[in-house]
Amino acid sequence: MKRALQVVGIVVGLLLVVAIALPFLIDVNSFRPRLESELSTALGRQVKVGNLKLSLLSGSVSAEDLSIADDPGFSKDPFIRAKSLDVGVDVMPLIFSKALHINDLTLTQPEIMLLRTSTGKWNFSSLGNNRASAPANTGKPAGNQPASNPNLSVGKLEVKNGRVTVGEVGGATKPKVYDKVGIVVRNFSFSNEFPFTMTASLPAGGSLKLDGRAGPIDPQDASLTPLEAKIVVKKLDLAASGFVEPASGVAGVLDFDGTLKSNGKDLNSNGNVVANKLKVSPKGSPAGREVDIKYAVVHDLQKQTGTISQAEISMGKALAQLTGTYQMQGNSTLVNLKLIGQGMPVDDLEAMLPAIGVVLPSGSSLKGGTLSTNLGISGPTDKLVIAGPLKLADSKLAGFDLGSKLSAISALGGAKTGSDTVIQNLSTNARVAPEGIKTDDVNLVIPSLGTLTGAGTINPAGALDYHMLARLSGAAAGLTQIAGIGGGSAGVPFFIRGTTSSPQFAPDVQGMLAGRLKGGIPGVGAAGGNSPLGALGGLLGKKKKKP
Repeated sequence: MKRALQVVGIVVGLLLVVAIALPFLIDVNSFRPRLESELSTALGRQVKVGNLKLSLLSGSVSAEDLSIADDPGFSKDPFIRAKSLDVGVDVMPLIFSKALHINDLTLTQPEIMLLRTSTGKWNFSSLGNNRASAPANTGKPAGNQPASNPNLSVGKLEVKNGRVTVGEVGGATKPKVYDKVGIVVRNFSFSNEFPFTMTASLPAGGSLKLDGRAGPIDPQDASLTPLEAKIVVKKLDLAASGFVEPASGVAGVLDFDGTLKSNGKDLNSNGNVVANKLKVSPKGSPAGREVDIKYAVVHDLQKQTGTISQAEISMGKALAQLTGTYQMQGNSTLVNLKLIGQGMPVDDLEAMLPAIGVVLPSGSSLKGGTLSTNLGISGPTDKLVIAGPLKLADSKLAGFDLGSKLSAISALGGAKTGSDTVIQNLSTNARVAPEGIKTDDVNLVIPSLGTLTGAGTINPAGALDYHMLARLSGAAAGLTQIAGIGGGSAGVPFFIRGTTSSPQFAPDVQGMLAGRLKGGIPGVGAAGGNSPLGALGGLLGKKKKKP
C-alpha cells in the first residue's frame, strides 16, 4: 500500500513538472499569426492580439491585449479594445499535434464603440462580412460578391466588465456610456441561433438585463439579425442617460419590463413602463405620483420608423390612449400622435399638472370633476406642437376666490363666488408650442357668476394675455343692471393679465364704451339728463358730483 502511494505521488509530481515545463517548451506565440488571421477572417475586421501565454491547468491561452478595427467608413479608432483575451483551447491537440482548437473566448474589460449614422446604419453592421466595408454614408458594403457567413463556431463567448459607448457619426449629442457590461453567448455560430444574456449598469445607478436568443447572423447587415429577448430595465434616468433630447424637457426615472422580437426587418416590442418623477415640459416640474404605461410598438429597422399601436397611460383611475407614428431622423425624432382621454378623474390627474407645465394660481388646486381631451401631438420631439379640444366638467378651483379678483372691475364688484370657484364647465381649443400656449373659444360656466368667454395666450414665461367677456346670470346680472351696464346678456369685457400663478383682472374700458354706444345708451338726452361720460362713470363705478 505504501509503495502504491509512492508511485501515485511520483506520477502526480511528474505531471506537475510536465504541466510547469510544457508552457516553456511550446512557443504559444507561434500561434498568434494564425489566431489573428482566423479572427480577422471571421469578423471581416483586422484583429491584433498581444503577447500570448499558455496555461495548461486551465486549458487556455491568454493575450495581454486585443484590438479589433472599426469599419473604416465610421472611424479609424478600434471598434473594440480589450485589456486581455482568454482563449479556451483543447490541450491534447495543442501538445501532440500543435493544433489550435478554440472552444471559448473571453474578453476582459473591453471598450466597445458603437456608432450610428443619420440613416440608421451601425458600425457593427458589417461584422462577419469579409468584403471591404463601404463608406458609412452609403449604407452599403462594397464588392460585387454576395456576403456569406464565416464558418466559425465557439462553445462560449463572454465579455467581462466591459464599457460600451453609443454615439452618432457627426452628431452633436453626447454619447451614451454603459459600464459593467457583461455578455455571455453559448454555442455561438454565425449560421445558427444561439442563446445569450446581457447585463449593464446605466447612468445614475440604473441597470439593464437582456435574456434571449439571436441568430443566425444576417450576412449583409449584422444589425438586422433575428432576435427574441426579454428585457428588464430598472431606474433608467431619462435625463442622465441621454435617451431624450435635453431641449424636449422630458425627464423622469423609468422601470421597464417587456419583450423584444425582431425578424430582421421589423422589431416588435410590448411591455409595461412605470415612470416616477415624470416631466414632459421644459417649464414643468416632476409629477407628484406614478405614471403607468402599457404599450405595443412596431419599429422598421431599415426605415427607422415606427407605429405605436397601443399605449395606455394611466394615473390612478385616469386613463388615456396614445397612438400614432414616429420617424427617426439623425439626432431628431418626428412624431405624429393622437392622445385621447375621456372622463378622466381630475383628482388623479392633478399631480400631473406640474409635469406638463400647467401652473395654477398660487395657493389653489383643482378638486373633483373630470377632464376629457382629444389632442394631436406632432413635430420633432424637442419642438412639439400639441393641439386640440379640452373639456373640464363639474370641478372647482379650490383656494381661489374669483369674485374677489373681479372686484378690480367695478362693474363686476358685486359678484360672489366664495373661497372656492366652482366650475360647471370649461372648454377650449388649445395649442401648446415652444412659443407658448394659445387657447381659443374659451367657454367657462361658473354657476354663481355666469358665463365667461374669450381667448388668449400664455407665453413661455407664464405671462397671461386674455380678452374675456362676462355674461352674468342671477344676482350678479342684477348688480350690473343697477350699475347701469344694461343687464347680463350684454356682457362685461375685461382683460386677464399678470402670470398664471398671479393673474390680474382689469376692465376693458374701450370695449365697455363701444358696447354701450353700439347698443344705445338708455336715458341719454334731456329727459334722462345723462351723458355718455356719465354712463362711462357708471361702468367704472364712479360717483357723479351733485350740481
